[in-house]
Amino acid sequence: MWMARARLLVTTAWAGSLWTVGMLVVPTLFRTLSDHVLVGTIAASLFDAQAWVGMACAVAMLALVGWGGDPARVRRTLLLIVLAMLACTVAFHFGLQPMMAQLRAAAGPAGVMESALRARFGLLHGVSMGIYLIQSLLAACLLFKQYAAELR
Repeated sequence: MWMARARLLVTTAWAGSLWTVGMLVVPTLFRTLSDHVLVGTIAASLFDAQAWVGMACAVAMLALVGWGGDPARVRRTLLLIVLAMLACTVAFHFGLQPMMAQLRAAAGPAGVMESALRARFGLLHGVSMGIYLIQSLLAACLLFKQYAAELR
């Protein structure tokens, strides 16, 4: 029983951090502040911190799912969702974010990008938003699966 509740707590922290940073804090910063170069730098820092939180939560979840006394089908489903979320985090943090940071650095301190760089940055930004959305939806699935298992 305590294992299922610990999993639920970790999942809630993970999902909450994802949703708070990606759907509340960063959009609010972009709407509120006029210096979008500064906001981009702050957002990158927030996403960096959130990625580390996500990786820590994934490790905790992998341990908790492995120790749980749930049926194999439930453990397998939870494990697949956690691994998919971890893959999203790793791809976003170690793949897309460094490439976007290089493009921001190439723009210089004024943040002015030539059109080719701007187009590439836009593409990477769109892909990263898609991955973040998928990860956020997976977090909701993970929460619902655990609540459903808790109710049984």
